[in-house]
Amino acid sequence: MELFSAPGALKHGDTRRVADADAQSAAFPHHRTPLMDKLLALKMFVETVRCGGYSSAARKLGISTSSVTRQVAGLENELGASLLNRTTRNTSVTVAGQTYFEKAVAILDAIDEADAVVADRGSDAQGRLRISVPVEFGRRLIAPHLSRLLERHPGLEISLSLSDQVSDLLSEQIDVSVRLGSTVVSEDIVSKRVGHFQRWIVASPDYLARSGVLEHPRDLLEHQCLRFDYGGSHHHWTFQGDEEPIQLNVQGRLQSNNADILREAAIGGGGVTLLADWLVRDDVAAGRLTRLLEHYEVNPGSASSCINALYLPNHRGSSRINVFIDFLVEILKPAAPAV
Repeated sequence: MELFSAPGALKHGDTRRVADADAQSAAFPHHRTPLMDKLLALKMFVETVRCGGYSSAARKLGISTSSVTRQVAGLENELGASLLNRTTRNTSVTVAGQTYFEKAVAILDAIDEADAVVADRGSDAQGRLRISVPVEFGRRLIAPHLSRLLERHPGLEISLSLSDQVSDLLSEQIDVSVRLGSTVVSEDIVSKRVGHFQRWIVASPDYLARSGVLEHPRDLLEHQCLRFDYGGSHHHWTFQGDEEPIQLNVQGRLQSNNADILREAAIGGGGVTLLADWLVRDDVAAGRLTRLLEHYEVNPGSASSCINALYLPNHRGSSRINVFIDFLVEILKPAAPAV
């Protein structure tokens, strides 16, 4: 995950409250914690569980390990229960601690959401935007333009996660996810189309010289096909042309859940593959790959060629999400044909 800020760190005022809370915990170990200090202690406990230890949580929050240790110990004293198991090598959550962790996360998320509702409805995008995008799509199409987005919106902070797996927006605390070829129909998810792409059948000139040129989709059944691993779905490739759709259960000895691995294997002469046009366009132009069966629209399984931005319904009207969606539409707009 790449961070363009340090959103996990405590703010200056919070750091001062940590010091005050530390002093109070030391002087009155069984004293009931004031609300603001309790929220800080909850944040430290949650980060300790998420990070797997006091030191890692302290580094993320930008405070000392001893402060985190004291605040968590203060929570345990107040509750009269152990929240964490501690050994010299690791820290793990107790049964009571796991229940407390889940409730604490819900409380902190609710506070963050309340803050965001107020701060994120103005004309200027403010605060942290957590984004999940496919790996190569993020590297090649999103990353080169991010500095422009940040320059336009000085109050915006971006946390960009690269993953080819479908994100759970709620449990992973993702504000917006970009997915290729997936059309979500659900009351629980808002889906907005931001672009379109094509998938190309490609192979290297060397492979084609050895194995023969393809003249019809069914010729693929005699070839080594380099397939994207979708984790159980899209085993076949669907060809849409002038005739009825053709579905082929292609076979090959190499699968990967990373598109660039398949691209490199194809360039190396390993077989025929189906990849996004934006990933292989330069390779085709340079002669490293040859596009095949150009008159067909090809997709894996029932997937489409749409690029969609997904977010939760409670983020409707979010300035942060709106400016990012506008940014996506801008950078994904097809280039005008040369005159």
